[in-house]
Amino acid sequence: MSDVFTKAKRSEVMSRIRGRGNKETELALAKLLRQFGVTGWRRQQIIRLPTTKRRARTAEALRDAARRVRQSRPTNIGTDFVFRKQRVAVFVDGCFWHGCPKHANMPANNRPFWKKKLTGNKQRDRYVTRQLRRQGWRVVRIWEHELAQGRSQSRVRETRPRRFGRNTEVSRQKVVAKIRKALIGVSDTYHR
Repeated sequence: MSDVFTKAKRSEVMSRIRGRGNKETELALAKLLRQFGVTGWRRQQIIRLPTTKRRARTAEALRDAARRVRQSRPTNIGTDFVFRKQRVAVFVDGCFWHGCPKHANMPANNRPFWKKKLTGNKQRDRYVTRQLRRQGWRVVRIWEHELAQGRSQSRVRETRPRRFGRNTEVSRQKVVAKIRKALIGVSDTYHR
């Protein structure tokens, strides 16, 4: 069945759809931080990067500057969690969207589109991490599967393999340890 909209109209309609982010995984991490008594964090904060304006002196430098602008690198970075005082940014990355080495899979349909999209996500993640580190921030990235909730003890558990492995409690403890390590590395007075 063909689409009722033209390609341009479909693109306009789809561009107006806004995602709700990774709310479930963020809430799982917030619950975990509260459970383990980690304080001082805020959700979904923007970190503004300073813009550097350099004057282009040659035609080649002008072309390079225009190319950099077209790549539209973010100057304001949205974080999932931030510890501003300790300058720690925490990102909760979805296994599919950010290319988890354990759980990511490439969709069979429209493979070129998805390859470009998912590769672009990984490149943006690397860029954001690099920029924040240059500004003196510590960056912690947590995979979605590290926050997976353990299922209830039932027969279903034995008959159906779980998506994210067996020992999720140990995995969640490692997540908190990873964040605490970043916080302690910044400030020795954090746990006093």
